[in-house]
Amino acid sequence: MSDPKPLVTHLYTADPSAHVFNGRLYIYPSHDRETTIAFNDNGDQYDMVDYHVFSTDSLPSGSVTDHGVVLSQEDIPWVSKQLWAPDAATKNGKYYLYFPARDHDGVFRIGVAVGDSPEGPFKPEPEPIKGSFSIDPASFVDEDGQAYLYFGGIWGGQLQCWKTGSYVKEDYETFEAKEGPALTPKVAKLSDDMLSFASEVQDVKILDEQGELLKAEDHDRRFFEAAWLHKYNGKYYFSYSTGDTHFLAYAIGDSPLGPFTYGGKILDPVLGWTTHHSICEFQGKWWLFYHDASLSGGVNHLRSVKVREIVYDAEGKIHLKEPQKKVEE
Repeated sequence: MSDPKPLVTHLYTADPSAHVFNGRLYIYPSHDRETTIAFNDNGDQYDMVDYHVFSTDSLPSGSVTDHGVVLSQEDIPWVSKQLWAPDAATKNGKYYLYFPARDHDGVFRIGVAVGDSPEGPFKPEPEPIKGSFSIDPASFVDEDGQAYLYFGGIWGGQLQCWKTGSYVKEDYETFEAKEGPALTPKVAKLSDDMLSFASEVQDVKILDEQGELLKAEDHDRRFFEAAWLHKYNGKYYFSYSTGDTHFLAYAIGDSPLGPFTYGGKILDPVLGWTTHHSICEFQGKWWLFYHDASLSGGVNHLRSVKVREIVYDAEGKIHLKEPQKKVEE
């Protein structure tokens, strides 16, 4: 198939989190902007300062509404820089925007902002969520009403600094484990008001076919960043980016807390260094939202949101509905 066109073209968007609220599809991406900061493993070139919300009533080619800036860095007292990949949820008639950012000590934390409608605006809580760390929050509200927050990212996301349960700055340069089990994403239950953790932070275990934790050297399958959870046919699908190998992969479990058994790849590498996604059902079909750098001609920090339809086979495995066009080297 021909490569899908970006859903948004008047500005750069990335890391799309998609949800259906009130029958309409909403996308909560990060907002890339041009910068002279050189590309580095610390991610300094991803220098985002605000969030827009987008919505549509038709996929894959319906018109997309930009609801404008719904939250800015200057409105969040604890933030020093880098409003990276967000997510959203609804409960109790309110809407919640979860976002990572560096605090004034340079440590990534996760904040939450509250709104009365899915298109915002959102008012931030004055402090980050107590006990939160790293990046890429992904919220999931189960059918019983219990909400969860998944998070974590290696390298610039600082997950490797939290191996002891406390922040160890000196561990930053190790980036990740070189042997043994891979670093795991994290999850915690959210309180009923969606503003704090209602449980201890725990590991999200991703297992291989033999029931063993994926290994650190298994770069094609192990977690790197971009956690996402969705539910299909009674099973929980935990999907994520393998980061430096640029795959979107998934694992399947019987509980939102895991463990999850590796299920396969959803998407091969796209143009651009990063890959980050979400999965959502809308109007009876399932959709994969992701980004690439095609709109900017391959500039890694200037990305654009795209969407493709996915399907499930008889075993519950995920497949693109149409084959993916390979990226030219």
